[in-house]
Amino acid sequence: MALDGATVAVRLGFVPDSLAIADPDHPGLRRAGLRAGAPYGGEGIERHLCEATDSCAEGATQPDLLTFGFDTVDLVGFADLQAALARVQAAGAVIDDDATAIRGALAGAVLCCAGGPTLTVVHVADEGLIMRTAGPDGMSLVGPQSVGMNEHGPATSVHADQDVFGTPLTQLMEGRAPSLLRHDSPDGANLDAGLMLVNLWIPLHQVSQPLVLADGRSIDRRRHQLRYGLATRSFLERDDDMAINDIWTFLHDPSQRWYLRSAMDHRRAYVFNTLSTAHGAGTLPGEDAAAALHRELEDAEAAVAAGDAAALGDALSDAPPSLPDGAPPALRDALATMRAVADEARRDPETTCGARAEAWLEASRAARAGVVRTSIELRLVVSLTE
Repeated sequence: MALDGATVAVRLGFVPDSLAIADPDHPGLRRAGLRAGAPYGGEGIERHLCEATDSCAEGATQPDLLTFGFDTVDLVGFADLQAALARVQAAGAVIDDDATAIRGALAGAVLCCAGGPTLTVVHVADEGLIMRTAGPDGMSLVGPQSVGMNEHGPATSVHADQDVFGTPLTQLMEGRAPSLLRHDSPDGANLDAGLMLVNLWIPLHQVSQPLVLADGRSIDRRRHQLRYGLATRSFLERDDDMAINDIWTFLHDPSQRWYLRSAMDHRRAYVFNTLSTAHGAGTLPGEDAAAALHRELEDAEAAVAAGDAAALGDALSDAPPSLPDGAPPALRDALATMRAVADEARRDPETTCGARAEAWLEASRAARAGVVRTSIELRLVVSLTE
């Protein structure tokens, strides 16, 4: 791919076309077959290299909620929210008190989208506030099972979080969701509603594994949008009739248009239509080098903690990964920081394991954290003012 400064080649996961089947409940439409992977699993998906616009680049397109299906909002002015997010970032986990503070700060809030619309929060969902941790290049940094709001990994394939015609919205809204909520679906659309169910995606730190979102106008919804039943028992407490969450997965097509921001923190958040917007975690150029350096420094830290200079030398590669030209600036800077920490230990392993041990360990852990994406997400009902 010959890409300019505002475009990046990002790797995304999709359901393979071979796993799409006819939907017996919705004639003329398709759904993901039984062998298709869940949006948070590693099997039953295929990865494609997609051109994505980096909205951090100077002069790049800035999407808006009503046209593209997603936008950004400035959260700097919400002092209580910022304080709670800073505590979560420092702790590496969400506790109940901080979850309460986050919900409280957003209840009734007025959010100004960069693209123009104003959103007034009329409801903050009780469920769905979770923290995700994503290592570079698909590196898993969470356990095999989520623990309440924590230990959630990134989305491994493109999806949309809710079917307006399915569970649990049918039960919770007594079938009125399609007429009350703005959506664009394979079997219907409502583009005039004044209410929208949205995801608020707040990065605590992100230079790798960015959230990548599709311009909804580039999605052929009847051909490429597939119904999928997501089991929720492992991370949500629901009655039996709502244990399977009806969501969407997507097939890849070269005509789809994708957007990301290559560097974000909790001063700015994405807001996007829960019912329609295709999104997933993407892998940037340079994340393979970040993953290799992350593992190398982790092994080196074990050697330094043990005071073993010989093991430190063995842990550090003689030829560290190079800084790739295609990596966005923020990721290149994070890679350079990791390399500098590794180079210090490589030059003087004895001092690194001795007098410099504590300072070096602190620097190495911070450098590794610099390439790990952490984010908070929750679900809101908002009223729209254009």
